[in-house]
Amino acid sequence: MEVEILCMWLGLTAYVMAGSFALIMGLVGRRGPGMGVLAMLVAGLLLHGAALGMRWERLGHGPFVNQFEILSSNLWSLTLVYAVVYWRLPRLRPLAMVVLPLLFIMGGWLLVVDPFHSEYPATYHTIWLYVHIGFGKVFLGAALVAAALGVVVLARMMAGSAPFAALPCDDALDGLAYRFMAVAFVFDTLMILAGAIWAQDAWGSYWSWDTLEVWSLINWLLIALALHLRPTLHISPRVGAVIGILVFGVAFVNFFGVPFLSRTMHRGVF
Repeated sequence: MEVEILCMWLGLTAYVMAGSFALIMGLVGRRGPGMGVLAMLVAGLLLHGAALGMRWERLGHGPFVNQFEILSSNLWSLTLVYAVVYWRLPRLRPLAMVVLPLLFIMGGWLLVVDPFHSEYPATYHTIWLYVHIGFGKVFLGAALVAAALGVVVLARMMAGSAPFAALPCDDALDGLAYRFMAVAFVFDTLMILAGAIWAQDAWGSYWSWDTLEVWSLINWLLIALALHLRPTLHISPRVGAVIGILVFGVAFVNFFGVPFLSRTMHRGVF
C-alpha cells in the first residue's frame, strides 16, 4: 500500500509541475506551453494510473464506489482527455492555463478525502457499469474543454487577450467549443442509455426519476439547448461561453455532489 500511496503522490506532483510550468510559460514565455508540459502530464498519468491499478488489484474492484475512488478516477480520466487534446491540437495548448488549475483543485480535494475501502455493491457486477462509466468520463472531459474555451473568451473580454494571444480568435474558439459540446452531448446520451440498461438489470426499471437521474436529464437538456441556440439564434461567443461553463458546472455537481447528497439507490459513499 505504501507504493500505491507514493505513486499517487508522485502522480499528483507531476500534474502540479505540468500546470505550474504551463502557467509560467503562458504568462511570461513567448511561445506558450510546449511539449515539456505534455511529458509531465504523461508521467503523472502513468504514476497515478499505477496507483489506481494497485488499489484495484488490492481491493478486487475498480475505483467506482466511494468519494475517494470516484474523485481519483475522474481526475485521471480528465487529465487523460486533456492530454490527448494538448497533444493532437497544438494551437489549444495555452488552454492549459485554464484547465490545469481546475485539476489542481481536484487533486487538493483528493488529498483530504479519506481513502477508505467500501464494499462493492452486488449491482455493480455487470459490464454495463464499465460502459456507463467510460462514456461518462469522455462526456465530462469534452465538457471540460468546451468550458475552458468559454473561460478564455470571457477572460479576453474582461482582462484583454495578452495571456491567450497564441489562441485563435473568439469566433474560432466558439466554433471549437461547439464541437466539443457536440462530442459531450453524444457521450452524455450514450452514458444515460447505458445507465438505463444497467438500471433495468439491477433494479428492474430503466428510469426511476431519482435525484441523480433527474439531474442527468437536466444536464442533457442543457447541452441540447446549447447546441440548438447557436445555429438558430446565432448567439455571440460570449453567451455561448457562459452556457458552456454552466453545462460543465452542472455536470461537475452531478458527478461529485449529487450522488453524495442523494438518499436513493444512486447514493454514493463518503
